[in-house]
Amino acid sequence: MPGAQVKAYLDSRGIKYVSVRHSPAYTAAEVAELAHVAGRDFAKTVVVMIENGMAMVVLPASRRVLLADLREMLETTHVRLASEAEFKDRFPDCELGAMPPFGHLYGMKVYVSALLAEEKEIAFNAGTHTEVIKMSYADFAELVQPTVLDFVTT
Repeated sequence: MPGAQVKAYLDSRGIKYVSVRHSPAYTAAEVAELAHVAGRDFAKTVVVMIENGMAMVVLPASRRVLLADLREMLETTHVRLASEAEFKDRFPDCELGAMPPFGHLYGMKVYVSALLAEEKEIAFNAGTHTEVIKMSYADFAELVQPTVLDFVTT
């Protein structure tokens, strides 16, 4: 069960969190609404290809990443959204599209929006389309060690 693995990982690290179950939802905005989380606090995970490798971009559900700005910040011309076919096998313990923002567990670099880094608490999919984890941003940052970027989002 995908959600159980995320919770087991957090438990093994002594992290305090809240698990929220909800009816199935497939967009970050829907999940945030069902879990009663503000869009600015819900961390959606976008998988991108940078050069020849995959990375996670984590940003508020209420925002969209501008790839041109991300390319500029990473000083590369090769940044694009990864297709589901490219990343589906990378997350065998997750439902497609419900990956938690723990790229380090999947051998991926994580870039997080400075907007999320300013929040006291964040929420994110727990590996399923029916469960959300809420935890402190400080604990998330300590576990993941993301690169915080002030990339422009719309």
